[in-house]
Amino acid sequence: MLQESRYPFVAVVGQEEMKDALILAAVNPRVQGVLLLGAKGTGKTSAVRGLVEILPTVNVSTCANGLGCRPEYLLTAPELVCASCRDRLAQGEEIATDMQQRLVELPLNVGVEDVVGGANRRLEVEQRRLRFEPGILSYANNNILYIDEINLLGSDVLNAIIDAAATGYTVVRRGLVVGSYPSRFTLVSSMNPEEGDLRPQLLDRIGLRVYVNPVATVEERLEVYRRFSAYQDNPEGFRASYAGQTALVQAAITQARSRLAQVKVGAEAGAAAIAVIQQLGIESHRTEIVLFEAARAYAALDKRAEVSSSDVAAVAPLVLRRRRTAGPDYQAAQQREDVEIGAVVRSHTASLSKLQQRRKAKASQTHNGAQEAERQ
Repeated sequence: MLQESRYPFVAVVGQEEMKDALILAAVNPRVQGVLLLGAKGTGKTSAVRGLVEILPTVNVSTCANGLGCRPEYLLTAPELVCASCRDRLAQGEEIATDMQQRLVELPLNVGVEDVVGGANRRLEVEQRRLRFEPGILSYANNNILYIDEINLLGSDVLNAIIDAAATGYTVVRRGLVVGSYPSRFTLVSSMNPEEGDLRPQLLDRIGLRVYVNPVATVEERLEVYRRFSAYQDNPEGFRASYAGQTALVQAAITQARSRLAQVKVGAEAGAAAIAVIQQLGIESHRTEIVLFEAARAYAALDKRAEVSSSDVAAVAPLVLRRRRTAGPDYQAAQQREDVEIGAVVRSHTASLSKLQQRRKAKASQTHNGAQEAERQ
């Protein structure tokens, strides 16, 4: 099968913020993905597909069943290793290997079973037996999952993907078919806001947000055409002309990812980040998590071991956009409601208290009267 020729990531004209966000996500999966918002034809999909050549090498499972079995699981969680991988390990074979991360694209017309998995229909029909077969999310494990036009996905499919991204696992229950597998992927998505928006609770789970506008100057737009034309005329020659730049970016991502564990958030940078979040009135605690993780990736790319305030400032716009609660002030509304509830509760408890006091007084009078009658 012929390998698809992809437009080089480094050849995208302008759009520095979009490229920065995608590189940060490649360095640190904890930034919780990227959402690209913009009109059609602004280079979103070309840039994402071009990521393939700059992604780092990672150690991945080679489980034939797509269950993500790893050799270390034999000691920590043996129930997660399938029979096939047990046999391979017993024969001295490796069940994990180093390979470059892949880009897994989600078709727009997929159903929930395609995404999470289900029964193997062929075995069910031919051999009358049930066997769980993982879905697309198993192939996305340790890779980049790209969803174009994410706002047009069905809510059931999108919920399954968001749950897997949050937990790192996909769990499937379809009647008698039960299965699970790891799904630790970096979610990259794009959408045209003219075609509808995402629900706020789903938007909150995507870390970085970029508004992708067309390049502004005449020269840049002419350069977009020149590069596109050259690529169409000779794809491989065009890619070769950017091979040196591509290799440099890939090396920078790989090195940054290797030093990421040593990068810490400095006290000054941490205080500055929280102050910004609070002043903007952003409620979700995911905000500071993503902000710190993006700043760590930024510092790692700059070969530094401590996040500074300037790192926070550099990534803050990518993180903080569309984070503030839309609509009414829910906290003020909650306070007003609490006051109303308290007044109603106090009025009824006061009435109840008076009723209880009258009942106690009446019971006391009855008791005293009975005692007096006994004495007489």
